Amino acid sequence: MPTIYLSPSTQEFNNYLTGGTEEQYMNLLADYMEPYLLSSAVNFVRNTPDMTAATSIIQSNEGNYDLHLALHSNASPEYLSGQLQGTDVYYYPRSEKGREAAETIAANIKTIYPNPELVNTIPTTSIGEVRRTNAPAVLIEVAYHDNAEDEAWIKNNLETIAVNIVQSLTQYFGIPFVSPIGVTEGTVITQGGNLNIRSYPSFDSYVIASVPNGSPITVLGKYEDWYTVRYNNSLGYAYSGYISIL
Repeated sequence: MPTIYLSPSTQEFNNYLTGGTEEQYMNLLADYMEPYLLSSAVNFVRNTPDMTAATSIIQSNEGNYDLHLALHSNASPEYLSGQLQGTDVYYYPRSEKGREAAETIAANIKTIYPNPELVNTIPTTSIGEVRRTNAPAVLIEVAYHDNAEDEAWIKNNLETIAVNIVQSLTQYFGIPFVSPIGVTEGTVITQGGNLNIRSYPSFDSYVIASVPNGSPITVLGKYEDWYTVRYNNSLGYAYSGYISIL
């Protein structure tokens, strides 16, 4: 299953117009993303607010991630304070995977941002979180927190933005988007054999783990006849007919 490094902003001194900070709201955005990531079988490791961009890059490079995703909000230069709007999605120009992820994310954000013509994908060699990561990387400047309309859009649409980004990730990884059903405990009922956890909701897909009959299993979402499940450290899909929900 895909695994991302999730890096919400640690910039606690970038103040929003009507209260709060970039760090606060980008971490709230990541909070909203988490259940949708899990229900869609996307593993993640997340930085913490006491880290910096530099230490986030170090931690990301210590792992093996399919994408490094940084979440930020923007601010205009002082001479244009409050005048700029829009979403900018940055990627490293030599990374084909980074470009693909950035274009997928931008295309989907255009469907929810009030002025889709202001949503851009931008190649850059100057941002460390896209230039210095081992994994393909994307940095999203969700909107301008020094602009009243953009700030209100962020604050009033955190879950909508979170869902949209996760939908982009599932599109990029080629897996279904699955809405969470809440963390539910179930039991494997296979009449004696093991239950396979798979990389895709299909009996033809790769088996990533097996669960003994009678074992407890955590159910996170449902896609057609399949559950998104977690068992120990394995996250994937299991056929719903072999799981009894408690």
